[in-house]
Amino acid sequence: MQHQNGQYQDVQFQREEHLEAAFAGPEDQGHPLHAAELMARQLKGTNAVVRELLLALSVGFALPGPLPADLQQKFGNGGVEDLDALVDRAEAAGLLRPDGTVVGTAQHALLAATPIAKVHALQRELVGVFTSTGQRLGSLARELARGGLSDARVAAELELAADSALEHNPRLASQLYEEALLAGADPVATAARRAQAAAGDGELDAAARTIDTLLVSTEPQDARRGADVAASVWAQRGMLARGADVYSWLGPERVGVSAPLAAVVLIGVGDRDGAEAFFQPGAPAASPTLLAATLVQTGQGVFASLGEKPQQGISVLIHASDMLNSAGTSLPLPETPAALAALLALHTGEPHLAETVCRAAVAAGQGGNAAQPRLLLLQAWACMMQDKLEDARLAATEAAKVNHWPLVPRDEFMCAALEVGLARRNGDVPELLRAWERAREAMLHTSVDLYNLLPWGELLIAAARLRETRRVAHYLEEAWRLLGRLGEPALWAVPLHWAGVQAALLNESPADLAPHATALARASAHSQLAAVLATAGKAWVSVLAGRFRTSDVEGAARLLGAVGMPWEGARLAGHAAARADERRDMMRLLSCARDLHPQGSPAGGMSGAAIQTGTAAENGGRAHQPDGSGLSEREKEVARLVLEGKTYREIGEAIYISPRTAEHHIARIRRRLGAENRSDLLARLRVALGVENSQHLNPQQE
Repeated sequence: MQHQNGQYQDVQFQREEHLEAAFAGPEDQGHPLHAAELMARQLKGTNAVVRELLLALSVGFALPGPLPADLQQKFGNGGVEDLDALVDRAEAAGLLRPDGTVVGTAQHALLAATPIAKVHALQRELVGVFTSTGQRLGSLARELARGGLSDARVAAELELAADSALEHNPRLASQLYEEALLAGADPVATAARRAQAAAGDGELDAAARTIDTLLVSTEPQDARRGADVAASVWAQRGMLARGADVYSWLGPERVGVSAPLAAVVLIGVGDRDGAEAFFQPGAPAASPTLLAATLVQTGQGVFASLGEKPQQGISVLIHASDMLNSAGTSLPLPETPAALAALLALHTGEPHLAETVCRAAVAAGQGGNAAQPRLLLLQAWACMMQDKLEDARLAATEAAKVNHWPLVPRDEFMCAALEVGLARRNGDVPELLRAWERAREAMLHTSVDLYNLLPWGELLIAAARLRETRRVAHYLEEAWRLLGRLGEPALWAVPLHWAGVQAALLNESPADLAPHATALARASAHSQLAAVLATAGKAWVSVLAGRFRTSDVEGAARLLGAVGMPWEGARLAGHAAARADERRDMMRLLSCARDLHPQGSPAGGMSGAAIQTGTAAENGGRAHQPDGSGLSEREKEVARLVLEGKTYREIGEAIYISPRTAEHHIARIRRRLGAENRSDLLARLRVALGVENSQHLNPQQE
């Protein structure tokens, strides 16, 4: 019977091969029906018992092995025919191969000429042979279902195979469930599992449609699983509040082992009381399984992040992430444990930890293919915070290409905000504008929740930089309301307050700065990150006011570097260096900036130009002497920024000089190069710097 089962598994391939041969034989190319007609005539003249034998073998019966009952009676004791003789006759006629399989053209002709009812009857008898001997149908079940056979035994086996693949290969599971429906499976009974498979394969629309058919039924079957899938789909769509509605509909009495997931969703939309109604953090797992323990620790970690010692939540979530990595299963989750652990690490100033957690989860395939982009984008965000911009770009690129479907709205929003952050750190204004346009569209497709506050903070700063604060104002209002409903948890609120401080500084608005500064000072008692950011905020205010102590600014800058914000620290030190009265203070601050941001460059739009200026000063001013281009190093820096289309103010911000000083530099460059007008200046700058492509000079620079 093992030989028989092996033949069944090869039936589909052989049939496809034989069909192709039947309609495109070497001697009949250009006349596809000729071969089929010849075979039909040959079969018509064949012994009737031989035709029955060939039909049985075409359906899936095999030699040696049981044959259909009617045919079996004609062989053996009392039979009128000899099986071996018939086989020899079929082989001699070129209808049967030596291995017992029917020639493709004969197989096709037989199946086409036989009434479908008779074919299905033989197929049901074949299924009975398998079930009576306790054998699995295997790939034969798929072939029978695709061939139109409706049989409860075939449907049950396909469902069982799909259930086995559901948590490891959702795409295969989705195909198997669809084939089970063809074989007569109950569409309502399988709806939740089919939706889970579709969601795991990234087919959110299909998953949502399937879940809708389940949730509107009077007594939905497998409602808990259906709620988990629906909440996961809504989370990926960037509409976590709709997931909260689903769990509220399900209710605590039906939530079962999914109680921690309901708590994660409800906390994510600011409903702590609702979360506690579903899940008590101190409650033990409903079962001792690895997955049950993973879910419980996920809920416990999120609850811990709201308390006075939120860092404890990181270790709990890392344990949950490790367990899910070991389980190797794909579950419908609103957020994976690794993503939550990374978010907590990023919110507490530990981007390196966030990066390592995400790398491990991606390597283990945590959450399946659907979860990979989210993990890669969080990894990219952690790299950006650590000033590893190229690593951030690589991870973001991989996130966009890891699957065959586009990024879901939640991930598209984070990716767009990441592009804004990278452009801002590079000081690339044209790129920032392009990234901002993408982010503006992405934010229209998502809503505010606790787990996407970092992108909103980055967009708040960029909006202030571009004078577009109105575009994000109502979203930020919702973010503050959400945090207020949760009691302003320090871990989640501090980074957003820091974004508010930076936006207020860019807008030169002390009134907007005050509440954020107060909140950071108040949170300093329970949050090291808050204490560092409060110190940095004071340093920024003193620098912009022109009344600062070099040691205070340097200390604040190095503290920023210590909490995973080296770019922010170097930027603070670079700005202070440009405003220092004493050369000694300038050199000290530039040295600090170099330590924090060693890869700084003029294109970085941050401290790179100031750092190079400091290097020139340390070399006795030699870098300011003209070379073969006729321009000093400082003039080259200004010239590059001119070719990028920056205004006097933007040039000053990039290399830490006043707009008037930038204007003087450009006037001196014109005289040195002998340029008569703007076009002439741009042409001469391209020659002097070896630049082939550049932006047009901004009218304000004319």
